[in-house]
Amino acid sequence: MQLCIVPLINAAESLTDEIEALKQQAIELNRDLFILEEDLLFPATTQVAIFVSLDVGYFFQLDAVEVEIDGRTVASHLYTERQAAALSKGGLQRIYAGNLKKGEHELTAVFVGVGPNGRDYRRAVTTRFQKSEDPAHLELTIRDSAALQQPEFRVRQW
Repeated sequence: MQLCIVPLINAAESLTDEIEALKQQAIELNRDLFILEEDLLFPATTQVAIFVSLDVGYFFQLDAVEVEIDGRTVASHLYTERQAAALSKGGLQRIYAGNLKKGEHELTAVFVGVGPNGRDYRRAVTTRFQKSEDPAHLELTIRDSAALQQPEFRVRQW
C-alpha cells in the first residue's frame, strides 16, 4: 500500500496561505478601527494636544509637570532620569491629548524640579489661547537663560 503525500502537502500550504491572508485582514481591520476610534473620540474640530520639551537643562532638572486647562487638571507626569535625559537631548513628549470647544481657553502649566544652586524649584506659566476649528498643538518649553542664570518657561502654539 502506497500513500500519496503530495495532496496533503498542497492542502497544508493552501491552509497556511489562507491563515496568513486572514492575519493580514485582521491587521488592516484593527488599523481601520483605531483610526475610526481616534476620529470619534478626538474629532479634528475639538482636538488639542500638549507637548513638553526641554532645551539644555543646565539651570533646571525636571521632576514633574502638571497641566490645567480652564482651571481643571488634565494631565500630570513624574519624570524618571531617563525620561528627563531624553527630553534634554531634543525629545518631545505628548503629555495630553483631548477635546476642547472652540473659543478662548486658559492653560496653566506647573513645573517642579531642581533649580540653580540645587534648590527646589516650582514655577507656573499661564497663557490664554484661541481654539479654532483646526486641531490645536501647544508646546511647553523649558529653556535655559544664560543671561538670567535660571530657566525660562514658555508656551508656544503651533
